[in-house]
Amino acid sequence: MGTIVKTSKGEIKVKEDTKRVMYIGELEQALLKRYPAKDAVPGDKTGLLVGDPMQRIERVAVALDPTVNSIYAAKSSGSNVLLTHHPSYRSGVEGFHPAAIAGNTTGSVVYEAIRNGVALMNFHTALDVSHDAQRVLPSLLHLTPLKGTRKVDGVKVKNKVLLPNEGSKDKGFGQVCEVEEVSLSELGSRCTAVFGRAPRVWGDLERKCKTAVTATGSAGNLIDACLKNKIDVLIAGEVKYHDALAASESGLCIIDLGHDVSELPLAAVLANSCKKAGLESSRIVILDQGHNWEQIRPITI
Repeated sequence: MGTIVKTSKGEIKVKEDTKRVMYIGELEQALLKRYPAKDAVPGDKTGLLVGDPMQRIERVAVALDPTVNSIYAAKSSGSNVLLTHHPSYRSGVEGFHPAAIAGNTTGSVVYEAIRNGVALMNFHTALDVSHDAQRVLPSLLHLTPLKGTRKVDGVKVKNKVLLPNEGSKDKGFGQVCEVEEVSLSELGSRCTAVFGRAPRVWGDLERKCKTAVTATGSAGNLIDACLKNKIDVLIAGEVKYHDALAASESGLCIIDLGHDVSELPLAAVLANSCKKAGLESSRIVILDQGHNWEQIRPITI
């Protein structure tokens, strides 16, 4: 395929640009069909927050967090869209100033995005409750999402997620999984092997686990439901200290992966959703945010 162009030296064949033209608003609408704003927690931000929906997409950079540095990285990659899991702001912003003056604040993130011509789009809790997100941790940790029923105190229950969205059976928070019986210690070691980060583990390390609930990000709100449903272990991104202490003493084991550790794989989920929306793989780049902090290991003196 190509176009014949006449020049002073004869005719030449020019290769046509086969990239599909896609507009920012078009991508947003495609992703909203997959992760509807109505599925999000009330008050949460979903979709395009900064930028012109009528602008053509050059490239899309995908990341967990919309930081000033991620905006610069998106710009350097030739991207004019930064698609993230977390929103760039949650409530009112007091001012919009350059990062050189204000540092990495909510206002400076918006300011630098506009200054660098990078649109900001996010899918937060609308993604969290989706089937796509609920399958991430079970898949990585080789756990089996519940498909049929299980008995709790002799009663058959069929709850694929512990806290389902209203009117849904499979959208919500807390994916219920069956575990090929292993000890809590072995399950914790599996998490370390998969994520390359040692989790905090609460409970009897020798306890045999048969049921698990997985959740990316903060999951303190799942503790009561886990206890009520006789779940052995909650594998999540983050549980507050006092909540984890009380839960473990009540019989619920907890594996605390780290908020970002549990959610970094969601960048790949969003990137894949962009492909399904019609954007070529060559125009999608995933930014590495896996080293925002480090574990310092002991040294021999």
